[in-house]
Amino acid sequence: MAHMIDGLPQPDRRLGGPRLRTLLGAWQHGGPTYRALADGVRGLVRAGALPLGTRMPSEREVADALGVSRTTVTAAYDLLREERFLVSRRGSGTVTTTPAGAGTQPSALVGSVHDGVVDLTAAAPSAPAALHEACVDALDRLPHLLGGTGYVPLGLPVLRAAIAARYTRRGVPTTADQVLVTSGAQQALHLLMTAFVGPGDRVVVEHPTYPHAIEAARDAGARPVPVPVGPDGLDLDLLESTVRQTAPRLVYLVPDHHNPTGTSLDAAGRARVRDLARRYRTTVVGDETLTDLTLHGPEPVPFAGDGTDALVVCVGSASKTFWGGLRIGWVRAHRDLVGRLAQRRGSVDIATSVLDQLVTTELLDRFDELLPARRDLLRTQRDALVAMLGESLPGWRVPVPAGGLSTWVDLGAPVSTTLAALAHRHGVQVPPGPRFGVDGSLDDHLRVPFSAPVDALRRAVDGLAATWAGLEPGSASPAGRGESLLV
Repeated sequence: MAHMIDGLPQPDRRLGGPRLRTLLGAWQHGGPTYRALADGVRGLVRAGALPLGTRMPSEREVADALGVSRTTVTAAYDLLREERFLVSRRGSGTVTTTPAGAGTQPSALVGSVHDGVVDLTAAAPSAPAALHEACVDALDRLPHLLGGTGYVPLGLPVLRAAIAARYTRRGVPTTADQVLVTSGAQQALHLLMTAFVGPGDRVVVEHPTYPHAIEAARDAGARPVPVPVGPDGLDLDLLESTVRQTAPRLVYLVPDHHNPTGTSLDAAGRARVRDLARRYRTTVVGDETLTDLTLHGPEPVPFAGDGTDALVVCVGSASKTFWGGLRIGWVRAHRDLVGRLAQRRGSVDIATSVLDQLVTTELLDRFDELLPARRDLLRTQRDALVAMLGESLPGWRVPVPAGGLSTWVDLGAPVSTTLAALAHRHGVQVPPGPRFGVDGSLDDHLRVPFSAPVDALRRAVDGLAATWAGLEPGSASPAGRGESLLV
């Protein structure tokens, strides 16, 4: 990440002219050329395709790459500096930044409608109606804990017991000492990465996958090694050969309603992964944050099997089942690993919010009461989104996932980054497909969540359709699958 000196971002990555040309795609429109170029760059920053602190290519390099005059580039850069999307200083060049309230990634209120823009950068549901009552009941429990410090590095015993009971009911016998409560699943992933990997180590990940898992691996100095996930799920043969050839310190998988593709490992695939972990002595982390959100068909069998494989670790969260505002996650692992992780977290936050833990305990106690309504709502929103995309964007291939919170759309052309960059103009914000990969590919796909209300989804689809139509005349109904819409 970029660091700050004197309030300005210092570059830790540099963008070349040819790469900028690729990211911009069909950037020209009917207005002045310098404004079109500024619009394109601004859109890339907003979409997250140009991360903050990226050193931009020189004006001459941009002019050569795009085939425009240097005067045009200078005018575009000047406009972006005036708007505070770019900032220049001696020794650092011209660097991407953000003006206050610009609606850039991450937005101030992801997954919402803010300033007329439907923000679909996060796949996260709204809070259940029972949250208020759970908070009230949690306050009734709080006085019993006020005599202590409030620091419980492993998590409150009552919550650890509730999480363990949930695993046991699913067929994975678990005791409370096998559970570590964390401040969200993201902290759980960071703890696991730092516990297992170091600079230069390899971490096998699915491709595409949850972007923050890739970031967690890179933050630990590791090299993510991708294994593809197709329409039918993870390529298990390639997973095994990759583990055999690269000897990774960790394998990270999303076995249930995979983010972003929506696929799930079948029972045989799960057994094969556990066998792979044993044979190659490799720890496999299964991210189960979406496990509860089955919308049709049978629920996935437990990733951990009977729970006896010490090399199989599970990560869970209250964010997707209940609400993202509850920053509660957990690790289900061998008790020795749980103890190691609890010690390691001391340098980060010591312990998780007691009140949030009590609220989550209340919600887990009402799990069987709350989950059907959650699933019904998501099913309604999924079906509405799929229908609207089919009507407004018939050239897109839109899978109907059996669960989770999003669909992984095949655009039929490598324009996801351009689409995401321009969509903000039409009232919708989405992350580009390459955000979910490790190498800049996946530009022919777009993750579209169905976790927002139907009226917001309607506005989002209208915005996506308007953006798509503007990529090129006639592009809303492409003549051939896989044919580039850009010239």
